[in-house]
Amino acid sequence: MSEPRKVLITGGLGFVGRALVERFADEGYEVTCADILEAPFRDDVHFLKLDLRDAEAVKQACTGMDSIIHNASLVHTKHNREEDVWAVNLGGTENIITTCKAHSIPKLVYISSASAVYEGEDIEYGDETLPYSSISQAPYADSKIAAEKIVLAFSGTDATQACAIRPHVVFGAGDGRFIPAILDKAEKGKLKRAVGNRDKLSDFTYIDNLVDAVIAAETQLQPGSAASGQAYFITNGEPMAFFDFIEKMLIEVGYPPITGKVPYWLAYSAAAIAESWDTLKGGTLNAEDGLTRFAVRYMVTHHYFNIEKAKRDLGWTPRINLQEGIKRTVQQLGLAKTAA
Repeated sequence: MSEPRKVLITGGLGFVGRALVERFADEGYEVTCADILEAPFRDDVHFLKLDLRDAEAVKQACTGMDSIIHNASLVHTKHNREEDVWAVNLGGTENIITTCKAHSIPKLVYISSASAVYEGEDIEYGDETLPYSSISQAPYADSKIAAEKIVLAFSGTDATQACAIRPHVVFGAGDGRFIPAILDKAEKGKLKRAVGNRDKLSDFTYIDNLVDAVIAAETQLQPGSAASGQAYFITNGEPMAFFDFIEKMLIEVGYPPITGKVPYWLAYSAAAIAESWDTLKGGTLNAEDGLTRFAVRYMVTHHYFNIEKAKRDLGWTPRINLQEGIKRTVQQLGLAKTAA
């Protein structure tokens, strides 16, 4: 009987990371969950406190691994705390690559972002031939672009085959940012108006579909495989207006539909003021609450993607549609309100 493959997952205690840890462990891998914190949640997984900025610690953590799923990053779209964001998102990735070289680790899957190609303008059915954004949108997007570039350039130059997965607006049970922010606003009566005309379409990605894609990518990565050195958009492939999605979630929980509208210029101005005030206070990480200029621009532009390349190269397809994903999220989180 062959030994189980050893995989290290960075950022394994976050929303996406935990889902990856759970699935890889369920699939029979020997999993190491590496995160800046250490909070074990299952007995058959090794939990490791790891700061990606510490090159030597990263090197030691990855000893003997067959694969690395590099998921950890600081998601921060405000225009402050740039040093912290770049140190983790790019510096941490550089340390991962150095480690792959040192240990001749066969496989590296980088969890990137669809924002790598976003320039504040409409993207309709965009595919992987789109160039990287040539303008600065936010430290998060800029640093993810830089990190993805070095991962893909590294693939195949040593013993490591690498690829990048680009999800867009991931949701599901375990989300500590997107869905909670929506529901908190709804509970406080602050989510009665949409930004803009609700005529621009966005892609969304149910968490299980993303995890399926990462498993498929890790499986497919081999010398000479189509996946090596490639980036893949991963979404549900069901674009809809951003606030239509929000409304579906609210209705599933038991809140009323969104009926009003806020002009884009007003929402953008409010976001700019909020960011400026946050910067004056020193900048807060992981506390955006959806009110950033980057997020507001996202709400009023088309950004949906072609997922045919992932279907072809990875043998993957989204198996859970948006409506079912919303329903499962509400059920799993126990969010449904009792009818009055």
